[in-house]
Amino acid sequence: MIGSKKGRGMLGKKKAVLAIGLACSLLFTACSANSANSKEEASGNKNGGTSKERVTLKVEVFDRGNSPAGSTITDNYMTKFIQKNFGDPNNINMEFVPVPRSEEVEKLNVLMASGSNVPDIVFTYDPNTFNRYAKQGGLTDIGPLLEQAPNLKAFLGDEVLGYGQFQGTQFAIPAKRSNVGKYASFIRQDWLDKLNMPVPQTTEELYETLKAFKEKDPGATGGQVIPLGMTIASAQYEPLVWSFIKPVSEEQKYTLTQQLGSNDYPTLLPGFKDALQFMNKLYNEGLMSKDFGLDKDKKKLGEGVSTGKIGFFSEDDINPFYENGSNDTLLSNVPDAKLVSVDVFTNEEGKHAKPMYAPNGLYIMIPKSSERAAEAVKYLEWMTSGDNLFNLQNGIEGENYTMVDEIPVVVENPTEEALNRMYNVGDMVIISNGKQLGSMEKNLKARALQMPTKFQEQVEAAQKIANSDVIPPVLMDRPIEAQTKYGTTLLDKFNEMIVKTTMAKTEQFDSVYETMMKDYMASGGQAILDERTSVYKEMQAK
Repeated sequence: MIGSKKGRGMLGKKKAVLAIGLACSLLFTACSANSANSKEEASGNKNGGTSKERVTLKVEVFDRGNSPAGSTITDNYMTKFIQKNFGDPNNINMEFVPVPRSEEVEKLNVLMASGSNVPDIVFTYDPNTFNRYAKQGGLTDIGPLLEQAPNLKAFLGDEVLGYGQFQGTQFAIPAKRSNVGKYASFIRQDWLDKLNMPVPQTTEELYETLKAFKEKDPGATGGQVIPLGMTIASAQYEPLVWSFIKPVSEEQKYTLTQQLGSNDYPTLLPGFKDALQFMNKLYNEGLMSKDFGLDKDKKKLGEGVSTGKIGFFSEDDINPFYENGSNDTLLSNVPDAKLVSVDVFTNEEGKHAKPMYAPNGLYIMIPKSSERAAEAVKYLEWMTSGDNLFNLQNGIEGENYTMVDEIPVVVENPTEEALNRMYNVGDMVIISNGKQLGSMEKNLKARALQMPTKFQEQVEAAQKIANSDVIPPVLMDRPIEAQTKYGTTLLDKFNEMIVKTTMAKTEQFDSVYETMMKDYMASGGQAILDERTSVYKEMQAK
């Protein structure tokens, strides 16, 4: 989720990646042939029995180049803790193999193609990379080994494990997210108070509120008021768009949804055109950001919020409330400002429908060439057993955290030693994306307690909103190849469709929409629809 360097040498890099992909395809079979028989026979561990001799387990680790003085990404508090508490008792030497986070897919391709040098545990956030490795036969079937890992299975559950299956076989162990909520919306309560208006509860009430913000300028912006802050980033438009989607049948949900990258898009679902038409109405009435289509990095949105010009916007649930974030800056510019969390957009059923994250994070994989599949699963089983996950994620009580109402709260002003202890916790505890405390309620409470005290009430409200009336992602039985092939192109066209239909003159909306949709379908949308329809029929036939 961290960006990579661009610019110089991109053409060469693209050629290298293509070559690597071909190498992966050619070498996976060789890797499997080298290991599946002789190595399995020698170690006797493919079916779960670990070697009595001391062995080495190689585990990938993201290298972000942020190791503090005295530590390296392969030699730090976490690596020593794991070696002492898992490695030594099990006669295993833990070896961590660094992979630059900004180049994780490219470097992983190189490692997978090497066969003998690939770590025993590798991972990626990219579902297309996982699907490609599984399809090419480069991954170990983890299913039988999971039967010997009861704590791991119980921790993940069937829903999360389902994201690691390829055509019914468990080729990955997905990490578990501690929070699946995505979005909340925010409004200037002080503006409402000046206008003696209530907090809007529906889309129609929001529309009336936005008109009042524009006409009466309660923030005294001198005519620079932006009633609705908007960008072309998904956090701004998705809560609005998805609230217009109508109830659908199971068949419509599976066939008409378009997955581009890792997110579902409602391009073909009933109600999508209505959402775009509403955005067109807001734009033509001057109720939303004029140049939203150019604000891909949300910089202008942040400036508008911070300087007190924006009255309402949607965002990643707790994003405005980080220390020194947009709300902090707003208060320094407008001391009387009050930004509150709200849930406004409503669908025809009266629900505040919005997407949620998939319950999985990383795809954790064991290459087919690995001799240490049993030890790899045993490592993840250890991580989810007893107090191990808690100790890994929270550090030492009294130095890194204190317990408050059964929630570990980070110590204020910790020592440098305590800080350095936890600098890479998120990259080492690969089985979980976020802190796990046994329930979503505790997970969210702990997350809120890490935020500035003055904002915690609004953070808790935002998290509740983000987890209310959520729309789960659609999980197909097998990967849709057309989505992998056309996803990048179609995502660009989807964003272009939003911008151009929104900015069209009112009387030109229909013609612009039809033209853009025709181009979208011809550029791969139809291929995705056809393949998803075919796969759905296969699912029904089982």
